[in-house]
Amino acid sequence: MAEATPAPGPENAGPAPPETSEAVGDPTQLLRATLQEISTVIVGQDQMVERILIALVAKGHCLLEGVPGIAKTLAVSTLATVTGGSFTRLQFTPDLVPSDIVGTRIYHPSTEQFDVELGPVFKNFVLADEINRAPAKVQSSLLEVMAEKQVSLGGTTYTLPDPFVVIATQNPVESEGVYPLPEAQRDRFLMKVEMTHPRAHEEMEILRRMSTTHPEAHQLLDPVTLLELQKDAERVQVHQLVLDYVVRLVMATREPENYGVPELRRVLEVGASPRATLGLVACARALALIRGRDYVLPDDVRLLARDVMAHRLVLTFDALADGTTTGQVVDRILAAVPPPRVIWDGPSTDAGDGAAVATR
Repeated sequence: MAEATPAPGPENAGPAPPETSEAVGDPTQLLRATLQEISTVIVGQDQMVERILIALVAKGHCLLEGVPGIAKTLAVSTLATVTGGSFTRLQFTPDLVPSDIVGTRIYHPSTEQFDVELGPVFKNFVLADEINRAPAKVQSSLLEVMAEKQVSLGGTTYTLPDPFVVIATQNPVESEGVYPLPEAQRDRFLMKVEMTHPRAHEEMEILRRMSTTHPEAHQLLDPVTLLELQKDAERVQVHQLVLDYVVRLVMATREPENYGVPELRRVLEVGASPRATLGLVACARALALIRGRDYVLPDDVRLLARDVMAHRLVLTFDALADGTTTGQVVDRILAAVPPPRVIWDGPSTDAGDGAAVATR
């Protein structure tokens, strides 16, 4: 069995995370301040910025899809600056090879030994820019990195720094010279966020800010604090009926005829995986923490369902020919599967401060 060895470098140095969240301040205030600081640089992409932060707090990876020039790369680098983590940008091209990303073993004739050269993925934030420009073998080199947060080279396993997140971008318009991500690769991403052009007033604000001296974000967090925020999110309570609602949403993609949407049987070839179930709960917890709650509401799940589930669905050929999108399928499921009702009638030990979740 491969020996687990921590990655060298300053990323793994430093004190152990504190035991309680009081050591780093109020988590909601910290997360809201982080969003506010990022907004001093990024204009008109509030949903995208919030989704990236949710993925980070939920310990997941994020895929950004949008046309060039709408601040995808700038948003990731700004997030790394504000949270205080190390950052690297990998420009994916057709001539890239896996060793360019994860590292390789180099033979030195003078010592007659192999030395390990670790790749650029050993950072807290890894931006995989235009990930669909690289061939399948390069894309697959990230599978172990994203799922296990480790790299195996020459029989030895090297652990990536913690926290660790991969944020990939891809262009949805241009198809020449592009290698679409396979289903297994897409499933590794906790969320896929679709981005659009800014509106007119946002474009004017971009022009005002960027036409002179570019604004700069300041560091508010550090990796130790970020780890504690992730623990705070894990402590957010989820009522049993909300968990049941998440399961019903996911199962409706696999057995639509049992959940009131039989017309989706001819549309869906492969439903969402169990990663969608786990991801919905983790993201809902992170969103609740940002909104200042210690419990999850059904609306948290509904708000994030499209970002978590849509990219995990595989449509039939007929559905693709008809122009059906996975987002439309998720919207149809959300409309058909009823959520549990929330009754505000005093404290509840299950749902949190003043919220009781009841059957529909």
